[in-house]
Amino acid sequence: MSKFYFLLLFEALTHVFGLTNEDSGSTLLTGYNEVAAEEAPYTPQLDYRVPRWCNSLKMPNGEVSCSSPRGGNYHNTLGTRCEMSCDRGYRLLGRSSLTCLPSRRWSGTAYCRQVRCHVLPLVFHGTHTCTRGVLSDSRCEYTCNRGYRLEGVHVRTCMPGGRWSGAEPVCVDRDPPKIKCPLSRVRFAEPGKLTVRVSWDGPVVKDTADAKVTDIMLTGEPPGSEFEEGIHVIQYKAYDQARNKALCKFIVRVEVRRCPELKEPLHGHLTCSPEGYIYGSQCEYHCNRGFERRGNPSTECQFDHSWSGAPPTCAMVEILTEVSTSSSLLSQFYQKRRLLIVSTPSTDNEYYKLQEIMLQNSECGLNMREVTVVELLGLPPGETGRMNGKPLDAQVIGGLRSVLRISKAYFSMVLLDKRGVDRERLMDPITSEELYSLIDTFLLDDEERKHIEKYRNYCS
Repeated sequence: MSKFYFLLLFEALTHVFGLTNEDSGSTLLTGYNEVAAEEAPYTPQLDYRVPRWCNSLKMPNGEVSCSSPRGGNYHNTLGTRCEMSCDRGYRLLGRSSLTCLPSRRWSGTAYCRQVRCHVLPLVFHGTHTCTRGVLSDSRCEYTCNRGYRLEGVHVRTCMPGGRWSGAEPVCVDRDPPKIKCPLSRVRFAEPGKLTVRVSWDGPVVKDTADAKVTDIMLTGEPPGSEFEEGIHVIQYKAYDQARNKALCKFIVRVEVRRCPELKEPLHGHLTCSPEGYIYGSQCEYHCNRGFERRGNPSTECQFDHSWSGAPPTCAMVEILTEVSTSSSLLSQFYQKRRLLIVSTPSTDNEYYKLQEIMLQNSECGLNMREVTVVELLGLPPGETGRMNGKPLDAQVIGGLRSVLRISKAYFSMVLLDKRGVDRERLMDPITSEELYSLIDTFLLDDEERKHIEKYRNYCS
């Protein structure tokens, strides 16, 4: 009995401390209330000569490379070591090296799983197309919508490690909008004006990316404005939502048509409205006192740069010599012309001859100064008088001498202004230049002096 209890105690201790009886090939299990015996698995007898000790390894989508202690032809014998690898596009899961164990099993497992990259996100304002989806070696090419440009890589490849090559590109709006300005134009100022009103339609603006252009700015005068003479540059700027800018320009040229400058008539002047001899200007001719206008009273600047009608002339007012009294003669000069009366007792008088020579070429200068020469020649009963080559009546001659107190006995000259006032008496001959200076200094007003200055070289 004591031997039987000893065996029971041994089996219980074996179960508690995990002891096994390898010789018998059995394991004794005990608990608090029961003892159970279980048969050990069959352990084959080790034999390195058995060619198929372990099952043949198969690696779908991969490759198995084995080396055996018994040589290259033995791939499944005990101790065989196999290296596991996967085809491109597949990833090895498990052990990369397996060994055939005495238990006729391999030391682990391995298999090849297809490599996949994550799904690419959508591209704003663009798209991508892939050759193999998200599988390894798939090439995805990016394109952007019209009006957008790709920034970054154009192609991404799914790498064997399951990651995409490169960084995610973006589609950005880099193209400016398309803008077309109105055509340049030439406008002529309206008659009598230096400006013209010019209008035009706004620019045509399109953007390839955005349906609507956000902002259009104008530099220059707006349409419908009054434009002065010259060249005006009108510029438009257009901005899209990405603030890309485009601009265009056109020119508004305003021309003021002008006629040649009009010359004032001799012994007269012009008044024009508006000034500047522009298209539509009307100019009226005026003659000085003592002269009368002969011809068109006015002229107008035409569109073809010409003046309407021929210019008039200012002719000296005709003084009638067929009068019987000196007062009738003098009244015709009042407020119109000045008088220079030359008196000599004889045409052979040396002073008269000298004076006649000095005034020989002064007719133009005297006419500019509105001076008429009257000659009283000789003594009664052969006394004569003449004005502008026309004879005077004897009573007129006597009346002039009496009224103006002109002596018959000696040479003298009397200068009268336009009101008939005796302004100067000369007893000696005088040159034309001295006479002109005397008249210009004491008898002319400011307007007449300006006229003389303007036409100073006319008589020469």
